[in-house]
Amino acid sequence: MIWWRGPNWHTVGHAFTRVQWEWVVAAIGLNLLSVVARAACWNTTIKQALPEPRPGFILVFSAFCVGLLGNVVIPGRVGEVARVAVLARRMPDRQAAWGRLLGSVVAHRMFDLFPVTALVVWVVIAAGLPHWAITSLVIVLGLSSAVFALTWLAARRHQGSVRTELGTIRNLLLQARIGLSIMSRPVPAVTAGAFQSLGWLFQLLAVWTAMLAFNIHQPITVAGVVLVLMNVATIFPLWPGNVGLLQAAIALPLRSYGIPYGKGFAFAIGLQAIEASVGVGIGLIFLAREGLSIAMLREMPQDAPEMEAAAEEHERARAGVSG
Repeated sequence: MIWWRGPNWHTVGHAFTRVQWEWVVAAIGLNLLSVVARAACWNTTIKQALPEPRPGFILVFSAFCVGLLGNVVIPGRVGEVARVAVLARRMPDRQAAWGRLLGSVVAHRMFDLFPVTALVVWVVIAAGLPHWAITSLVIVLGLSSAVFALTWLAARRHQGSVRTELGTIRNLLLQARIGLSIMSRPVPAVTAGAFQSLGWLFQLLAVWTAMLAFNIHQPITVAGVVLVLMNVATIFPLWPGNVGLLQAAIALPLRSYGIPYGKGFAFAIGLQAIEASVGVGIGLIFLAREGLSIAMLREMPQDAPEMEAAAEEHERARAGVSG
């Protein structure tokens, strides 16, 4: 269907022959900086969620990168659970860590609300958006605001200790509530929000740089439009990367800026490849570092305890070989 109803593939191929690769390298570097800033936001959240000893930034960054890989190669946002599973393996009290880390992931995602809202308002005022995108964003931002309010209230009501006689599910929920602690602590919350906003800024610059790589010379506001549309097209991951759908969502609106559909489609392919190269590249490096595999990554949401046991067995076997 993509080949039959897609763009003029000759135009797409021609666009790739004129790519300026130095801008591609710059875009990859900016995407990497975005990942580092977002991982720093999660690390700040974790510091408020876990008691001493807390994992260092390298461990947090490793788990975050494995999560990025999971979100790229597996539909359904599996990466959010994967990063918790990877980091919980390193904690002395895994049962408590699981719940608190899940709460920290929710809190981390809540810090997207402010930069995304600012980006959407700026883009709507400066450049405009398609009606379908505005409708989707109003719904998503409305739901996100409601969830943010609920998490803020939950964080203010968290209990300092969890009774062991409670059921497993209730214990998990109470630990997750403790993982939201940063939501009720202004200074760490502002710090985390600053890191997350910086990550979005780096991503915006990466999109603008990728546009230059494909000889699309438009104001940075157009890069903001692309960034918003890219996130709208991936809100619901129907298949890995929503490949095809994402390209159409970007290329069609770019026609109103005088960019041919084929060239816009090629740019969208390149942009997704640039972002995926960071997520997949560093994700695979840290996946190997953790002694895990893609197959184990797929099974994390369904069977986390067995996955951890398999990983521990792998580590013991590797240690035996090294000895």
